[in-house]
Amino acid sequence: MSSNKFHEPTSRRYIAYLSILGTTQLHLRNPYIIAAWSVAFPGMGHLLLSKYLRGFVLFLWEVYINYKGHINLLILYSFIGDFEKAKQVADIRWMSLYIPTYIFAIWDSYRTTIDLNHAYILADREGGEIKPFKISAMEINYLDKRNPLVSAVWSLLVPGSGQLYLHRLITALFLVGWWIFICYDSNLLPAFHYTFLGDFTKSKNLLNMHWFLNVPSVYLFAVYDAYVNTVENNKLFDKEQSKYLKREYQKNDFLAFFNKSYRGDYMYIVSTFEHSIYLELALSELECNGINKDNILAMPLDKRHKNISLFDSIHSSDGLSLFDLPAILAVAFGIFGGIYGFVLKWGPLLWGLLAILFGFVLGLIIKLIFTWKKSHKLISEKHSEVVILIKCNKEQIESVKNILWNNNAFGVSSLSLSDS
Repeated sequence: MSSNKFHEPTSRRYIAYLSILGTTQLHLRNPYIIAAWSVAFPGMGHLLLSKYLRGFVLFLWEVYINYKGHINLLILYSFIGDFEKAKQVADIRWMSLYIPTYIFAIWDSYRTTIDLNHAYILADREGGEIKPFKISAMEINYLDKRNPLVSAVWSLLVPGSGQLYLHRLITALFLVGWWIFICYDSNLLPAFHYTFLGDFTKSKNLLNMHWFLNVPSVYLFAVYDAYVNTVENNKLFDKEQSKYLKREYQKNDFLAFFNKSYRGDYMYIVSTFEHSIYLELALSELECNGINKDNILAMPLDKRHKNISLFDSIHSSDGLSLFDLPAILAVAFGIFGGIYGFVLKWGPLLWGLLAILFGFVLGLIIKLIFTWKKSHKLISEKHSEVVILIKCNKEQIESVKNILWNNNAFGVSSLSLSDS
């Protein structure tokens, strides 16, 4: 009976759930961006929402029906003006199945995003508990601060590895598996080889255009998904640590620190930190060295939102994704670059890469123009996010300061409130 009571939920909704397979979390998303990813490839919008089962079903449906109906080849020949060839390759039996489900994937991802945004707002207001650590016989998962650009770069090198960096094992396995399959069936790597040798004709002949047209969507989705989830994972870490500090290091009698009758020969040390695991290491080390938890006050600071940082980092993110529009335009331009590259000299591979680069830069410029007026800095910097106040004896001052400095404190100062 007591065991059941222990496991009763303390709130109706939760912001995040940690398991050995990864971290599933709610956060605010732009429904138009999610719908745009469903346009690029049905199922991707749902994967961004962590609706894995629905996303996998729609993704596999897209792959199978597209292949049987020759949808990609229909798109290819239609855009290069070979309409007779387009009519010949199209299979009307499978095309009739394709369109309704394609529209459903777009509509459902848009609708679900709005619903989950509402759920996030309610869950955040309820302040449900966030479990930061999960361990089992097979795996360990924990909240930590990670660099969004590192996850994006790893995904650029090997799609799916950025998700492994984040411990999103389900998405990582899915992306790695499909990336290998698409690369193999499209002859992407041999085409790369001959493109770099300058043999564009052989490269063009090697490419399987049906599978090649899937490359921009899958490749750039892996990069975007890794980047966005790293940013949100860092914000979740900050939120959980802030709750922990308020719960454990803000006792009701902390104002007695400044009461004359309590002063005596005590010293007070003030220090500032950013949200990180080093902050908790410092607090636990202080307790191991004789500083009672009741003599430590932790005050997480509310962040100022006036200045918008254009580039997220391990230290700071404002939740405004700079790379949503560039990623979407890169996918669109990459597909069209591959299509028209089929009839141009340099071939679909090189024109596809150039088009991806052009689309990404164009999207970045547009995004920067719209955010420039609101932004006062280009590169995020470290900021003080938590203030720590410690009451100790004069003999403990040096050891306390050393502990704080050794755990990456931004600043440390001592204060005496004795009557002498």
